[in-house]
Amino acid sequence: MKFFFYIFGITLIASFSLKAQNTRISGQIISDGELEGIHVINKTAYRYATTDENGFFIVEGKVSDSLYFSSIQHQPKTVVLTKLEVNSRTLTVTLLESLNELDEVVIGAILTGDLNSDIGNSGAKRPLDFYDLGIPGYTGPRMNLVERRLYEADSGPLIPFMIPPSINIYKLLNMISGRTKMLKKHVKLEKDKQSIQRLSDTVGPLFFINHDLAEDMRMEFYYFCSDDPDFQFRCVNRSDVEVLEYLDEKLIEFKTLQLPEN
Repeated sequence: MKFFFYIFGITLIASFSLKAQNTRISGQIISDGELEGIHVINKTAYRYATTDENGFFIVEGKVSDSLYFSSIQHQPKTVVLTKLEVNSRTLTVTLLESLNELDEVVIGAILTGDLNSDIGNSGAKRPLDFYDLGIPGYTGPRMNLVERRLYEADSGPLIPFMIPPSINIYKLLNMISGRTKMLKKHVKLEKDKQSIQRLSDTVGPLFFINHDLAEDMRMEFYYFCSDDPDFQFRCVNRSDVEVLEYLDEKLIEFKTLQLPEN
């Protein structure tokens, strides 16, 4: 155990010394196109960020680091950080929109009726994506603002496997300061809010057709359900029938707690 802490201490010191010159730089993208979700990659320091809806981003870097900017709607661009930009901790980057010209249309092409065959013979090309460009990309559901902040604060391994040894300082500081924990709590609250809205607008009215509960107590009942540790598991991505069964169980508990004490 002592040996582990000794190695961890050496790694931490080495990481701090290697990254001592790194600076958090606040940047903004200028473009006529969509500003949200543009990839900002520090190829030198292995740091990654995405822009918000206004084109703002925060990334770590030092003088001479190469920042790579890319999105489907823009032409990729590489910017080498200067001493002035690092000292001012600000950066403004202008991106040009990527215009995809349509291929020439040939009138009179013969269609076979086989969709796969017709597509293959059409000569159409799919648009480039982040796999083609060799950059990281997110393929899951579109994240909201809080989820993106949590992703940026907690993404990547704490100790990447690389030589020389390194520590993800940004992730470590977020853990120590409690920011990661706070963001996880905010993400949960946002998901609970969406689920409660679904109960109130869609499933709840169906449920209370056959169940008795005063209307002014129903919202309190929904929040009572959200306090259940299994709330998200039982309500998110579940059918209305499954959610109705869950509400039936919780209503029994809720009414039991509402009974006056003797």
